[in-house]
Amino acid sequence: MVTLKDIASEAGVSITTVSNVVHNRKSRVSAERIAKIWEIIEREHYVPSMTARSLANDHSSIIGMVTHITPQTPGSTVDDPFLSSIMASVEQRTRDEGYYLMIRSTEDAEALTSLIHSWRLSGLILTGLYPDDFFESVKKLGIPLVLIDSYVDDPDICSIGLEDEQGGYIATRHLLENGHRVIAFASPTIQPGGVIDLRLRGYRRALAEYGVAFDPALIFTQEISVQEGKKLGRLLSEKPEITGIFASADILAAGIMAGLNECGVAIPQDKSIVGFDDHYLSQLTFPAMTTIHQDAEQKGFLATDMILAQVRQEPIEEKHVILPVHLVERASVRNLNQSRPSHGSR
Repeated sequence: MVTLKDIASEAGVSITTVSNVVHNRKSRVSAERIAKIWEIIEREHYVPSMTARSLANDHSSIIGMVTHITPQTPGSTVDDPFLSSIMASVEQRTRDEGYYLMIRSTEDAEALTSLIHSWRLSGLILTGLYPDDFFESVKKLGIPLVLIDSYVDDPDICSIGLEDEQGGYIATRHLLENGHRVIAFASPTIQPGGVIDLRLRGYRRALAEYGVAFDPALIFTQEISVQEGKKLGRLLSEKPEITGIFASADILAAGIMAGLNECGVAIPQDKSIVGFDDHYLSQLTFPAMTTIHQDAEQKGFLATDMILAQVRQEPIEEKHVILPVHLVERASVRNLNQSRPSHGSR
C-alpha cells in the first residue's frame, strides 16, 4: 500500500507538501507540483487516512444525520420510508462532495456530545427537534447545524420546513369537497408546535370552513408503522359513521388501508382516505392512494448544501426554507355528493 512518504519521494517534494495537497492546503504549492502529486495519487489509488485527517484538522469529513425521534416499537428510524428517502438524498449529496454520512438516533444531549467528540463530526443535520432542553443543549455544541422538520424559532440556525398546516388543510378540504363530514385524523403523538400539530391545525381549519364541528373523539394517535396502522384500520372498521380518514403519513395510511381490507371494508366504497408525503408506497396500495405531495429528495439536498456551506464557511443565500405541498389525486377517495341529493350548500 502506497504511503505519503512514497508519493513524496516520487514527486521530489516533502511529506508535508503532499499532506498539504491531500488536505486542500495548497496556497504555497505550485500548480505544477499539485498536478504531479495528484497524478501519482490517482495512479496508485491512494486513500488518505480518515483518522489522520481528523487529527490534523480537529474534525473529520463526516456529517452526522441525527433524529431525536426514537421509535417506541422495535426497529430503526430508517424503517420510516419518508425519513429514509431524505437520508438517501443526503447520502448522495455528501458522497458527491467527498464527505461521509453517519446516521444515528439519540434521546439525550450527552449521547450526542459523545458522538460528536468521538467521531470529530464536521456538522449535524437533525430532525424531530422541539424548543426544549435538548435543543438548548444542541445549540451549545459549537458545531454547524441544520434542522429538518424541527419547528424551532431560531433565526441563527438553518432550517428546512414544509407547508404542514396547508397540507393538513388541503387533505381535509378534499374529503369535505367530496361530501365527507365525519373525518378521522390519524397521526403519531401530537406535540405542540411540531409537524403533526400544524397538520392538525390545517385539519381543524378546513372543518371550520365547512361548518363541521371539531370532535376530539375523531383524533387517533399511535406509532407510525404498517402494523400500528393495521390495528387502527381494524378499529376504524367498527365505526361506520366515519367515512373519511386523513392520515399524517403514507406509511400509516397504507397500514390503515390494509387493516380495513382485512375486515372487509372496501376503499373508497366504504371509507375514503388521504395520506401525506407522496412516497412511492402511495402508488403501491390498492387502490392507489390520494395523498399530499412533498419533495423528500429536495429536503435532503438543501440540508446538505446548507451544512456544507457552513463547514466550508461559505455564504448561505437563504437560511430558512419552507417547501410547498400539493394534492395528488389517485383512487382512494369516493365522491359522496354523487350518491346524495344536492342541498345547494356545504
